[in-house]
Amino acid sequence: MSIPRANSRERILAAAAEVARETGPGSLSLDAVAHRAGVSKGGLLYNFPSKAKLMQGLVASHVEEFEQLLDEAVAGGEPLVSAYLRLTAEACEKDEPAAWIFSAMAEDPDFLEPVNQHRRRLLDRLKAETPNVTDLLVVFFAMEGLLSMKLFGTAILSADERKMLVERLSQIAGGRGV
Repeated sequence: MSIPRANSRERILAAAAEVARETGPGSLSLDAVAHRAGVSKGGLLYNFPSKAKLMQGLVASHVEEFEQLLDEAVAGGEPLVSAYLRLTAEACEKDEPAAWIFSAMAEDPDFLEPVNQHRRRLLDRLKAETPNVTDLLVVFFAMEGLLSMKLFGTAILSADERKMLVERLSQIAGGRGV
């Protein structure tokens, strides 16, 4: 059985994330991305006509991936708030820096609009499924704080402290009707 190859758009997005992690914010070059993805610069520009479009695609891909994982967990019977907590905690534990987000922000701060829209949809969806919005807000913003600390490289909590926090937030979410 052969393993299907990712299409060129997916390879380009994966390569862009890798290059952004390696070169730092704002230093992403289309030539480096094309080389890493194994496509010509023309092939890259066919999929993403500019660096701005590439960054937009990278942000949108990140949002879509998280939403897909969340939907799959819910379809499998996991409560939405539990899936959110688990997936966000997992994202906070990854060693991968999120330099590609900084690259996108350096290019144009409006690139975060899909992230903002995603988070608003997610919060609204969570609120629609909970009778205790106050506890939900505590859970949601604590987890978003963890993500932000990771993003900005200011994650001061140890792995044990993060685990304790997530466990307590799970108790709040599960124990009081969130």
